[in-house]
Amino acid sequence: MSNDRITHVTDDTFEQEVRNADRPVLLDFWAQWCGPCKALAPVLDNVAEDYAGTLKVVKMDVDQNRETPAKYGIRGIPSLLLFKDGQVMASKTGAMNKPQVASFIDGVLRE
Repeated sequence: MSNDRITHVTDDTFEQEVRNADRPVLLDFWAQWCGPCKALAPVLDNVAEDYAGTLKVVKMDVDQNRETPAKYGIRGIPSLLLFKDGQVMASKTGAMNKPQVASFIDGVLRE
């Protein structure tokens, strides 16, 4: 579950890594015990490769970071938030396959 194209963020690094990023950011809220999160992990690895240079993929463990998920009203995981220019542009909750994630991203990046 380690990919050098995916950044793991915390409540402390969220502002710098996500809100102040120089490109759009796909943020995955997840937890170790979450089966659908584990199913989504290889999809995000592929997405990080496919969108390298265009999109930054980051993950936040909701068990170790409580402040940011609460701020964004995260109630279910996995939850994906797509940030552009520091603002949430779209969100999706639940496991998705690669075409679904790509469609989600492309729909926002085309705007």
